Amino acid sequence: MRTVLNVIWLVFAGIWLALGYALAGIVCCILIITIPFGIASFRIAAYALWPFGRTVVRDPQAGVFSLIGNIIWCVVAGIWLAIGHVLTSIPLFLSVIGIPLAIANLKLVPVSLLPLGARIVDNDQGRVMGT
Repeated sequence: MRTVLNVIWLVFAGIWLALGYALAGIVCCILIITIPFGIASFRIAAYALWPFGRTVVRDPQAGVFSLIGNIIWCVVAGIWLAIGHVLTSIPLFLSVIGIPLAIANLKLVPVSLLPLGARIVDNDQGRVMGT
């Protein structure tokens, strides 16, 4: 079932969202100081392409630099990517098949706003880690 949802997701939302993250990653990698943001953006782009069967876990040892980085990210790109998730979830909610896709889309909003200090893992690893 996961594979079927991922394929449907890829066609209706995944490609567009991954392109948004890739664009943000390219812009962040052009500027030397924001390369960590670019790497995080590329990591989330891969997650946005194939989200079912994976989850996001927060690193409890993420320090103050992650907090500062997340604030900068949120202002520069996070808000726009989160708006993209919300806007693409609205038409998905209009069909019965799209409802699980819309819910998955909204689950990507927190990691799009605060990517530093977050890891993307398989669902089995996420259960072991306590999410």
